[in-house]
Amino acid sequence: MLHHVSLGSSDLDRSRRFYDPVMAALGLRNTFDVPDAIGYGAGITVFSLNLPTNGEKATPGNGVHIAFEVEKRADVDAFYRIALAHGGTADGPPGMRPAYDAHYYAAFVHDPDGNKIEALTLLAQ
Repeated sequence: MLHHVSLGSSDLDRSRRFYDPVMAALGLRNTFDVPDAIGYGAGITVFSLNLPTNGEKATPGNGVHIAFEVEKRADVDAFYRIALAHGGTADGPPGMRPAYDAHYYAAFVHDPDGNKIEALTLLAQ
């Protein structure tokens, strides 16, 4: 079973400024904050950002993205709006993705390090 997912960050202060409001829009809060990592969850940590252990600049994975499921389409819309307002870049505005599922409503952004994240709902509301 999956415990958590981590992405690299070259600047945790910048990541914190981006992810604190974005994760709050998804119903997640900061669960830990240490010198080389920050984490988010609803109780236990499910997502974190870490400085690379090799000391090199973090780079996003080609083809990698993290998807967060939310309850309402309005939550997807808020995720997208808040992400863009805090330094994210657009990679697919909120909308239906019928190629994935008849009810798949999602938005995609890149964080300030270039990592691709998504918010989605399968509920028709």
